[in-house]
Amino acid sequence: MGAALFDQYPRQVQQADEILGYSIRSLCLEDPDRRLEETSYTQPALYVVSALSYLKSQEAGVTPSYAAGHSLGEYNALFAAGVFDFQTGLRLVQKRGQLMGRAKGGGMAAVIGLGEEAIQQTLAAESLSGVSIANFNTPSQLVISGPRDEVARAEAPLLAKGARHFVMLRVSAAFHSRYMIEAEQEFSAFLSGFRLAPPRFPVFSNVHALPYEPERLHETLAAQISRPVRWAEIMRRLLSLEDVRFEEVGPGNVLTGMLRKIRAESSPLPFQTPAKRAPEPASEPARAERPEPVRPAPPVAPAGSIRPLAPERLGSAEFRRDFGLRYACVSGAMYRGIASTALVIAMGRAGCMGFFGSAGLSLERVEQAIQELQAALGTQTPFGMNLLHDLNRPETEDALVDLFLQRGIRFIEASAFMQMTPALVRYRATGLRREADGTITRLHRVVGKVSRPEVAQSFLSPAPERLLEQLVAARKLTPEQAQLARAVPMADALTVEADSGGHTDQGVAFALLPAMMSLRDRLARALPGGPRVHLGAAGGIGTPQAAAAAFMMGADYIVTGSINQCTVESGASDAMKALLQEAGVQDTTTAPAGDMFELGARVQVLRRGLFFPARANKLYELYRQHESLDSLDAKTRNQLETKYFKRTLEQVFEECQAYFRTRAPEELEKARANPKHKMALVFRWYFAYSTRLALSGDPEGRVDYQIHCGPALGAFNAWVKGTDLEPWQNRGVARITTKLLCDTALFLEERIAVLGMSATSGV
Repeated sequence: MGAALFDQYPRQVQQADEILGYSIRSLCLEDPDRRLEETSYTQPALYVVSALSYLKSQEAGVTPSYAAGHSLGEYNALFAAGVFDFQTGLRLVQKRGQLMGRAKGGGMAAVIGLGEEAIQQTLAAESLSGVSIANFNTPSQLVISGPRDEVARAEAPLLAKGARHFVMLRVSAAFHSRYMIEAEQEFSAFLSGFRLAPPRFPVFSNVHALPYEPERLHETLAAQISRPVRWAEIMRRLLSLEDVRFEEVGPGNVLTGMLRKIRAESSPLPFQTPAKRAPEPASEPARAERPEPVRPAPPVAPAGSIRPLAPERLGSAEFRRDFGLRYACVSGAMYRGIASTALVIAMGRAGCMGFFGSAGLSLERVEQAIQELQAALGTQTPFGMNLLHDLNRPETEDALVDLFLQRGIRFIEASAFMQMTPALVRYRATGLRREADGTITRLHRVVGKVSRPEVAQSFLSPAPERLLEQLVAARKLTPEQAQLARAVPMADALTVEADSGGHTDQGVAFALLPAMMSLRDRLARALPGGPRVHLGAAGGIGTPQAAAAAFMMGADYIVTGSINQCTVESGASDAMKALLQEAGVQDTTTAPAGDMFELGARVQVLRRGLFFPARANKLYELYRQHESLDSLDAKTRNQLETKYFKRTLEQVFEECQAYFRTRAPEELEKARANPKHKMALVFRWYFAYSTRLALSGDPEGRVDYQIHCGPALGAFNAWVKGTDLEPWQNRGVARITTKLLCDTALFLEERIAVLGMSATSGV
């Protein structure tokens, strides 16, 4: 490889030898130490020979209008477009090869003769959720990637499904899959030290099959390590150009052969060239560009047959497009960082969206989480933050909104709101812009979480007039922003929450969702031309059957919650996860909510093996029956001090004073003036205490763990029992989410087929 080029370009060969520390000529032509099959050596060799081949083609008069490269070849395409020089490109490729070469234990296999949908269905049916498609080479030639043993186990079922060939590749790791995320992160840090120039002509990215955007060069190039190679989609887009001619540069003619198959097996896929793409408003952060995955044009189905359903087609295509997602699936925010940055990152990289659990955390910790998420996901991958309504301290909402605006947060999940608040209205309205064509751009997306129609109505309506006037008078909104806020609903999406963990009204999804749809459609008539509010389903979704029911009722998207806190990425303690892993569908109950204790609001919690629910309910009963701590009888007082609190009531109140002295001194003044409020503060302390015990995994306080959980987790546990997903240590959030969606698609497909047969036979 490269024998005819090394003598023609001695300067570049010398530069390569100096950078690599060995002879590139010797490696390619002699390979005395048999290193060429090691990816840390293969990648630099391919880059050098392909770069020299491009220089040779320039001498022959080749002048590209577009460029694309398959996997590593993308670096040569970027070199050709002037994004970096020969030496910089080689340094990047050398580092890439070293990082990818360090990964072990994975495998890859070429699957020939099956399309994407058939492969995805087979992997899901065989519970091979650790395996994913890594290369979309042609519509009928794909490469799968994952743990080597799982990839090998896929051979028999894929051949049985109709694959003509299954070829294990000679690689050491699961390239272009989620198992390369660690390498991607390290490479991203390395890449940040290099200046990349805007491409002189469009270069298509393997990540999203669209031309690189100059402001996203670094993050897109880094993401390529763990993302699938969408080669067929790139070629289909280029085939839509008029008078297009392809020139393969580099050793061999593999890409030319792929192109012939792509032409024969699929149709062109139109796209807007960069010159024709409408520019986004200057003040708007870059949007996620996540087109639908490429599939071959489907054959005409025989009469009465059912077209296979892909998980990407579940839910609303409009919702997926508006939020920049591959799947119509969102993970809800679980408080105090249980919905951790790791969980949100994993969801985003899987093509879903996660909301970080900012409730109960300090402002500094929330800002740190935002920095971590923005560093890991950049501007391409959507993520959101939770904004929890604080009935007692509205200033915390204001502080969070200030932070979200300062850090450019585009998506928030607004939860526990009973009515609109100034902070929430300010976040919504400051993100509204009137475009030249008269349309309103919504830079700040609000996802409301509701379980009651009267609350839903507030989200489905424009911001209250009194709040708009108040914010304009305080100069927190401009008159123009207030005027725009009168023309759009408060929410872009509304998550209808049924029987969920944590705060719950224990509603029934089959009644709630249709009622909310009717309300949404009725209120939409009052805003003609306004944006359609998407409706999602949450609560009780832990199995394919439950997700299928939500989609069949018309949910635009689903939200998972309880099942996610029993995953590797969850911020819950290992002790919590061990308890959650054993939960059944009957192992939850309700208890008072610590943050809304006096109002009698309820949360759904785990009860199996725990005293917390009974003790929390006892405290609320005592609060209702007594006017002060002094009125408690000696037996009850002793029980509280020795069993519940593990300290005296006076000591508990001292801790309350230490907490509220700087955060909310008015609470202490109220407690000194009102003995019943003092009792409420002391009893509320137990709820914070029980949460701390659970999150820290304190073995001494295990019976007092407060663990928010719904019956969905029990259903999930039953579904995966006896599989490798039974231990929580194997439950990656991306893995369980994609398995849930794939199996939901399979379940729906089967049910549709059964219903079709029943209708045909007159049953």
